[in-house]
Amino acid sequence: MGTPSPADQAIAADMLDFLNVGVTEFHAVDAAVQRLKKAGFTELSERQEWDGLGPGGRYFFTRNASTLVAFAVGQKYEPGNGFMMVGAHTDSPCFKLKPVSKSIKSGYGMVNVEPYGGLLHHTWFDRDLTVAGRVLLKDGDKMAHKLVKVPKPILRIPMLAIHLQRDLSTAGFNPNKQASRDLIKQKLEAGNGSGDGAAAASPRGGGAAAVDAADGAAARHHSLLLRLLAKELGCATDDIVDFELNVIDTQPGVIGGGDDEFIFCGRLDNLCMSYCSLQALIDTCGSADALADETGVRAIALFDNEEGAGSPVMRDCITRVTQLLAAGAEGAVQRAMRNSFLISADMAHALHPNYADKHDPDLAPRLGSGLVLKHNVNQRYATTSISATLFREVCRRAGVPTAEFAVRSDMACGSTIGPILASGLGVRTVDIGVPQLAMHSIRELQMCTVSDAAHGLRAFTAFFQTISELDRTVDPDTLPPPDIRGTLREAACGHVH
Repeated sequence: MGTPSPADQAIAADMLDFLNVGVTEFHAVDAAVQRLKKAGFTELSERQEWDGLGPGGRYFFTRNASTLVAFAVGQKYEPGNGFMMVGAHTDSPCFKLKPVSKSIKSGYGMVNVEPYGGLLHHTWFDRDLTVAGRVLLKDGDKMAHKLVKVPKPILRIPMLAIHLQRDLSTAGFNPNKQASRDLIKQKLEAGNGSGDGAAAASPRGGGAAAVDAADGAAARHHSLLLRLLAKELGCATDDIVDFELNVIDTQPGVIGGGDDEFIFCGRLDNLCMSYCSLQALIDTCGSADALADETGVRAIALFDNEEGAGSPVMRDCITRVTQLLAAGAEGAVQRAMRNSFLISADMAHALHPNYADKHDPDLAPRLGSGLVLKHNVNQRYATTSISATLFREVCRRAGVPTAEFAVRSDMACGSTIGPILASGLGVRTVDIGVPQLAMHSIRELQMCTVSDAAHGLRAFTAFFQTISELDRTVDPDTLPPPDIRGTLREAACGHVH
C-alpha cells in the first residue's frame, strides 16, 4: 500500500485522538461538542426557543448526552431548500454492566455484564479491561451528570486452561454469555470485612441480585467498584446514585504497519465515520463566509445506536429549522424533506485474505480501495442509482476512489442507519463506508488504512461543498415539471392520443 502522505498521516493522528477520547458513546459526543464549540458553533437546547437562528448560523444540540445533531445554514438558503446530511453512530459492540452488577463466585468478586451489539466475544478474553461511561451524582437537591473512565485495568475475562478444554480445536470456542463474566481484579473472601462477602449470603435469598428498587448503589454494585469511580470523580461513594458503564479495553489505538499504513484501534466501527463527518462539517463551516454560496443546510447526525436513527430527532430538527426559516411558506417542510440528501456512513467489512470465499468475487471491497458504496436489492441498504451516481461524482471531483459492495447472494446482509432514516424521512440516501478488517472485535485490527480514513474526510468535505450544485444535474425530480395546463386543455378538446 505504500507509505501514507504526511497529510494522510496528520488526518489519521487527529482521528486517533478523537477515538482514544471517545471510549463510550457519551465520551464521543462530549469530544464532538468540544470541537464544535472551539469552531464557533452555538449550542441549542431542544427545550427552549431557538431565537436568532438564521442564514450563516452554525448550531448543534444533543439528546441524552449520547446523540448529537449539528448543522449550518447557507447564506443563500430559501424556504423549502434541503438538508445535506451525513449520519453515523457513536456506539460500538462491548459489554455493559447490568443494573445489579455485584456477584460473587468461589470467593471472587464478579461484575455482571451483558453483551451489547454483535461483538466477537472471544476477542475480549485475556485483555486488560476497565470501565467508562456516565455517572449520576447527588448535587444538592439535583442530579449531576458526569463522565468517568477508570484509567487502570480492573477487570479480566480469563480463558480456561487448554488441558481443561481439550476439545477446543474441534468443538470451537463458544463461551456461555451468562457464566463468562468479568472479574474485578481482586479476590474477595467471604466475611473479609469489605461488605461484599456478606452480600452473597443475604437472607433475601438469591444473593447480591435480590435487591429492592429503592436500594442505593451500594446494594447493587461492589463497594470496590464504587470506590474506584468515586476516586476518579472526586466525590464520596454515597454521592453515586446510578450509572451507565461500558467495559472497555485499556490499550489505546495506534498507527502501525511497516510503513505506518494501518490504524489499529477499537471502536473504528463507527467512530471513524463519526469523526470524518464531524470534522468535514467543521472544516467546511469554519465561518459564516464559508457558507456564502450555500443554498441548503449542511448537517450531521451522530446517533447513540443504529436503531436510534428511528427516533424523531432528525425529523424534529428538519421540521423545526425549516419552519423557523420559512416564514409561513407553503409546504416548506415537505419540500425540504424532498430536497434533502443523506449519506449513511458506516464502516464496511473488507475482503479477508484467509476467507475470500465469504465475498462476492466481483464486489469485495479491499483495504486501500477507497470508500465503499453498499448495495442490496432487499433494502438492507438504501443506495439507489441516483444517490450512488451523485456520491460517485462528489468523490470523483475530490479525487477520492470508490468501490462497490454487495453481499454474496447466499449470505445474509447486515444493515445500517440508512434504510431506517430513508423510510422515516423519505430522503434520498446512499450507504457508504470505509473498509476495515476484524469488524466488531475489541481491537478490530480495526485495521483500516490511513489513506482510507483520509478518503472519508475528503469525501465528506467535498460532499458539503458540492452536493447542492450537483443535485440539480442528476435527479429527474429536479427537472422542470411539464406544462400541466396545456395538457388539460388538450384533454378537454378531445386531442389526447
